[in-house]
Amino acid sequence: MSLSKLFALIQYPLPHHLLSRLVGQLAECRHPVIKNALVRTFIRRFGVDMAEAVEPDPTAYATFNDFFTRALKDGVRPISEGLVSPADGRLSQFGTIEAGQLMQAKGHRFSAEALLGGDVEAATRYLGGSFATVYLSPSDYHRVHMPLSGTLTEMVYVPGRLFSVNAATTEHVAGLFARNERLVCHFDTEQGPMAMVLVGAMIVAAIETVWAGQITPLPKGDLQRIRFDTPIRLEKGAEMGRFKLGSTVVMAFSEPVDFADGLEPGAKVQMGQSLGAI
Repeated sequence: MSLSKLFALIQYPLPHHLLSRLVGQLAECRHPVIKNALVRTFIRRFGVDMAEAVEPDPTAYATFNDFFTRALKDGVRPISEGLVSPADGRLSQFGTIEAGQLMQAKGHRFSAEALLGGDVEAATRYLGGSFATVYLSPSDYHRVHMPLSGTLTEMVYVPGRLFSVNAATTEHVAGLFARNERLVCHFDTEQGPMAMVLVGAMIVAAIETVWAGQITPLPKGDLQRIRFDTPIRLEKGAEMGRFKLGSTVVMAFSEPVDFADGLEPGAKVQMGQSLGAI
């Protein structure tokens, strides 16, 4: 048995939510000694470039989470033409939504319907369209931005597990992104409907949006759907949310995307980098 498969298997019996909430409490600790030790250790371990941050002093952040979701200086991530990456990370998979199915990893597909919380009507919008998945590792910048300009029409909280979403787990846990806790954000764009799915993961303490603040964790584990009577318009490149510890963004587009030449699964991308054109 490979180490990656063993890593995936040992996650099944773990109390995902309990572990994540405990880590979340530690990440919100305001004791200077504990907080500064966590931040400095993390910077050394992952080689974080603090020169890119608006606040380059690691000790200036009130909590580890504040450091982890730090803002970047203007111009550090220029916004390119066309469809752009919503985050720093790895473009783990991308392509056509074939027969309502998205690629998770080689040999593994999952349905758009399941990803969107069982919403058949929403899933039909993306038949024949395209998708792209960006994995944010712990070392990446953890704010999520708009790949296109759009108007938010609905937000859906979908309860689920909190498996890790790294490469080892995506190769061995079937339907991973449709099993984990997630936040589905539906937008209307000039290029047609777009869904941005912020997927929770092991030790991800919370998911936030710019329009509603912290969404997960919720006290009740029921699917919740929120529609917006007052339009919320966000321009391409604008921040739309953030992860408190790393995770994944899955994007679905109703129209086919002409992905940029040279892109391959696993390619390193930065927020604002062009992924192609619709």
